[in-house]
Amino acid sequence: MSTYKNQSFLQLTLRFGLVFLIVVTAIKIIFSIFTNGGISGMIEEFFSTETWEQFVRMQLFMSVLYGVLMAGYYKFIKK
Repeated sequence: MSTYKNQSFLQLTLRFGLVFLIVVTAIKIIFSIFTNGGISGMIEEFFSTETWEQFVRMQLFMSVLYGVLMAGYYKFIKK
């Protein structure tokens, strides 16, 4: 039996979502550093006073959505 079937849905959601959050956020920040001319360009794009809340909300929303979808897939669909 799959190890995912023995874990709770919430545990799987948090696990998948947290990994997604860390990996995707790191990738976005690294790409932004190269495309916006360094760390100052990345800070201006993602962490300025007008944009940091939107960046955090979007990352959290995508992580929760990914976590729920993957947990649902591994818990209920995958045999």
